[in-house]
Amino acid sequence: MPIVETRNLSKRYGSSLAVKELTLSVESGEIFGLLGPNGAGKSTTLKMLTTLIPPTSGGALVGGCDIVRQANAVRRIIGYVPQLLSADGALSGFENLLIFSKLYEVPRAQRRARIEEALEVMGLSEFARKLVRTYSGGMIRRLEIAQAMVYRPKVLFLDEPTVGLDPVARQAVWERIGELRTAYGMTIVLTTHYMEEADDLCSRVGILHLGEMMALGTPAELKASLRVPDATLDDVFVNFAGTSLQTGGSYRDTRRARRTARRLG
Repeated sequence: MPIVETRNLSKRYGSSLAVKELTLSVESGEIFGLLGPNGAGKSTTLKMLTTLIPPTSGGALVGGCDIVRQANAVRRIIGYVPQLLSADGALSGFENLLIFSKLYEVPRAQRRARIEEALEVMGLSEFARKLVRTYSGGMIRRLEIAQAMVYRPKVLFLDEPTVGLDPVARQAVWERIGELRTAYGMTIVLTTHYMEEADDLCSRVGILHLGEMMALGTPAELKASLRVPDATLDDVFVNFAGTSLQTGGSYRDTRRARRTARRLG
């Protein structure tokens, strides 16, 4: 049984259909990527799957629980790292994780061990007592992933986990995400508009364009489907969406991305 499954999942804002009849399944232990430019429907899909917004029509199950009728049950088994910063810069890394462990009711006797484990997995042990405002952008992203994993969710949702990061920091975050799957068998669903990120990380990917799923498969399958030498996922996007990948998005998308980049340093 898939751990994430959607059935004709749709979200409408006024006359705009942000996500259109999305049907997909994600198997336990996968790293699944939703690809596409800003405005493609990626973040909206994640917000529905994490119960932050209700669907207009259709439905979805996460861990066998309905995202509308059993929203509280869904929240108990997932972790979510949004695009915007969720760590408190006035606290240390350890203190941020301690707050999350209390919020998600990690047993008191297990808190310290889980926090130390999460910091170690994310490569932040030596910075645990330093204020987060002194962290680099890549370190903050890794801390936010650590916040989500301290209560050991079955499914971890990451919305543009490397937005605003330089290439070195992005690579470090990619490596840590891959380690989560290897070490814990965690299912990870991430959104990105970086095709090389998806190619490097994901077991399977789905390409969204204007709210619709245009292609679905492993990176290798999608590239092979073009039957041209040295095809890339960018080439796949052009083939299925009929346009090159544009990452600019709307004014609001651009402003949000730039604000995040500034705060990440």
